[in-house]
Amino acid sequence: MSRELDKELIESIPKDKLADFVFMHLRNIWAVDGLYYLGIEEQFGTEAATEIDRKVWEVMGKIEARKIKKLFEITGSDIPSMIKAFRLSGWTMDLEDKEIIVEKNQAIIRNVRCRVQNTRIKKGLVEFGCKPVRFGFLKAFAKEFNPNIEVVCNVCPPDKHAEDLWCEWVFKIKGE
Repeated sequence: MSRELDKELIESIPKDKLADFVFMHLRNIWAVDGLYYLGIEEQFGTEAATEIDRKVWEVMGKIEARKIKKLFEITGSDIPSMIKAFRLSGWTMDLEDKEIIVEKNQAIIRNVRCRVQNTRIKKGLVEFGCKPVRFGFLKAFAKEFNPNIEVVCNVCPPDKHAEDLWCEWVFKIKGE
């Protein structure tokens, strides 16, 4: 089967089902990521699983930023351009309850209700200390737009956090 036939198949999906189709596949990718993490954690421990996850997502941030920039022809190196692309990333699109505030030289992204963390808690698992994993991904993504974009974490597990805020990330141009 050729790529053209697959493209035709996707184009035949009713428009009102297309977003649900994309979100279903995003969730599937995150499920695989979670299952891999849990398998590594079970076999080698939380520290090893987190370190492997961190390295993978750091590379993924760079790859995803490059692909989004190319596909959507995003050429700017400023914060609004980076956030435009970032909103199209798998991580950001999968955040069900997020807040994104964009200004000229700064942006803030908040994950208010984290499905991944809430799922872990429902399964009787401890919160995942995702800060080093997210930090690597976000820094790599931002760097593809402008090496002067600084990523600051205000809060992210394992940090203590409010019940209505799992993580908060600030993007700003260094020195501004």
